Amino acid sequence: MSVKKDSSVTLINDLTEVMDGDLIQWRVGLKGPLIAEFNVLDKTSSVYDDGFYGKFKDRLKLDGQTGSLTITNTRSTDSIFELKINLMKMVFLLSVFEEISVTEGDSVTLNSGRTEMDYNEIQWRFGLTSTLIAQISVKNDMSEVYDDVLGGIFKNRLKLDHQTGSLIITNTRNEHSGKYYLHTDKVKFYNLTVYARLPVPVISSNSLNYLSSSSSSSCSLVCSVVNVSHVTLSWYKGNSLLSSISVSDLSISLSLPLEVEYQDKNSYSCVLNNPSSKQTQHLDISQLCHTCSGSAALILELILVFIDGADLSLMCLFLRL
Repeated sequence: MSVKKDSSVTLINDLTEVMDGDLIQWRVGLKGPLIAEFNVLDKTSSVYDDGFYGKFKDRLKLDGQTGSLTITNTRSTDSIFELKINLMKMVFLLSVFEEISVTEGDSVTLNSGRTEMDYNEIQWRFGLTSTLIAQISVKNDMSEVYDDVLGGIFKNRLKLDHQTGSLIITNTRNEHSGKYYLHTDKVKFYNLTVYARLPVPVISSNSLNYLSSSSSSSCSLVCSVVNVSHVTLSWYKGNSLLSSISVSDLSISLSLPLEVEYQDKNSYSCVLNNPSSKQTQHLDISQLCHTCSGSAALILELILVFIDGADLSLMCLFLRL
C-alpha cells in the first residue's frame, strides 16, 4: 500500500466482522511492540503511542466498531504492521513516499535524510524496473553514477553528495518524473514530478467596453493562457481568491473572466500556478478599461468599425475644450 508522506492512512480489518469476545491487537512489525488494542467484550480500547521510542506519539486512532487503525502524519519509517484477531493474523506493508515537484530545467535534490554517511552502502534506483542509477560503497571507498542507463535520459545530470548520500538531478526534464528508491538498511521512496515552465498569463479587455460608460459602470476582462496542463488559473483581489479554474493532464487553453468597476481602486492579479511554480500578471485598470466620458470635456463619440474576418475593433475620440 502506497501513501504520501505527512498524510493519513487507514489499515482496514478485512479478516472478519467484529464479534463479541474478540480481542483486536495491532503491532509494529512481525510480533513487534503492541501499539493498539480493542476488547470487544468489555468495549475498551487503548493506543500505546508512547511506546516504540515515541515514534507514533499522537498519530494513532483506533476504530472501536471495525478494529481498523488510522495512522496520521505518515513517515518513511512506517512500514510493517500486524493485525491479530484471536488466532488470525494479517500483515500490512506500507510504502510511504515523499512527494517532490520541480520546474523543467531546474535542479532537484532527493535528500537521504542523513547529515552524514552512516551506512556501508547506499543505492539509488529509478522507475518501474528499479534501475540502478547511483551508489556509494563506504567499505570499498567507491561512488558511481550510471547516467548511461535507460537510453541515457540522465546523461550528465546526476550528482552524488558524498557526505549525506543525497542525489542531485540537474537540468530536469519530463522523462525524469517517476519513482525513486533509496536503498540502505531499508527502502525510502520518492515520487518526483517535473512540471513544464509556466507562461505569464495575459489580461485583455472586451472591446465592447469602449461603447460608452453611460450604459454600464463595469469593465469586462479576461485572463488567458495557452497550451498548459496540471495548472490552476485564478483571479485575486488583493490576497483574496475571487475565482479559479483548473486543468489536469490535458494540454489546453484556459480563460477566466472578471468584471470590475471603472473607478475601482483595488489591486487585482491573475495567477497561474502548479505545485512547483507560479506566474502572476497584475491588472492595470486604467490601461485596459477606457470609457467615452469625461469632465470638462466636449466628447465626440466616433465609433470606427473595422471588420476583418471575425475581428471587431471599437474606438473613442475625445475633443477637449
